[in-house]
Amino acid sequence: MDLLGALGALVRVAETGSFSAVARERQVSQSAVTRQIGQLEQHFGVRLFHRTTRRLSLTDDGEKLLGHARRLLEMAEAMEEDVGHQSSTPTGLVRVGVRAAGARFLAIRVPLLLARHPGLKIELVVHDQFGDMIEERLDLALYQGELNDSSLRVRRIRMVDQAVVAAPAYLEQHGAPATPADLAEHACLIHDTGPDSDLWHFTRGDQTMSVRVSGNFIANNSAPVRAAALAGHGIAMLPELQVVDDLHSDRLVSLLGEYPTQRLPLCLVYPSQRNLASRTRVVMDFLIEQARQLSAALATGSEMTPASHEMLDVDC
Repeated sequence: MDLLGALGALVRVAETGSFSAVARERQVSQSAVTRQIGQLEQHFGVRLFHRTTRRLSLTDDGEKLLGHARRLLEMAEAMEEDVGHQSSTPTGLVRVGVRAAGARFLAIRVPLLLARHPGLKIELVVHDQFGDMIEERLDLALYQGELNDSSLRVRRIRMVDQAVVAAPAYLEQHGAPATPADLAEHACLIHDTGPDSDLWHFTRGDQTMSVRVSGNFIANNSAPVRAAALAGHGIAMLPELQVVDDLHSDRLVSLLGEYPTQRLPLCLVYPSQRNLASRTRVVMDFLIEQARQLSAALATGSEMTPASHEMLDVDC
């Protein structure tokens, strides 16, 4: 029996409450995970789980073994890192969940990381709503906003704004709004994220203001909103992550700079600190590096270029 592998399966089944979820996560059959748990039960001579058609819970013996398993796996991970196995040459697939705004930002930058580590593979799983990381078999997710889920690790890497933008062609024909209230006279491109998607929020000093905008173009994904803005069809409010390159190349112009929009944290989300593969850590470091460069580029108006892995992050 592969004791460490079986103990790892025990930990993940306990955390997810599902044999099938762990099977999908490990890309094996559900019977293979069940067999590992059965081998542990036979080896230790105890029953580890209470099983019903609706619920899966640890027995007292299962709780005891779970504590030992976690400590042993953490020690094994530390040993792996100390010896340096895999750390210098990360290989394998890392699945990263990301919204459309982040997907475009990463798609033109990930090749930098793949050039450094030829054995690495990255798959972007693009959704506009945050889903179940276990069901999606995600190693990481790049998420903008507050996330309250005690089962996940959340690492805040920077605060991000929404950018109010338009193409030069639109501004030449219609002019630029001087205040948020002026948006009522413009065609606005609306990203439908739910109720009040047409209510745009701004601040100035201690004052907060909300403006109801209107327009004849609505999309439930930010990518077509950006495309419509680039084509000169109106004014859009989009994540700065999505339009930073357009602003630097003058394809889009930033508007209402004296009226900041609502700021939200940009976070890396992952299922657990334990058993985090070195390839996943390498991708995390790269995303933090790119976020640092984004901050510098927005602050100075300079182009983003590859830089060292300087990590400016806090847990949230």
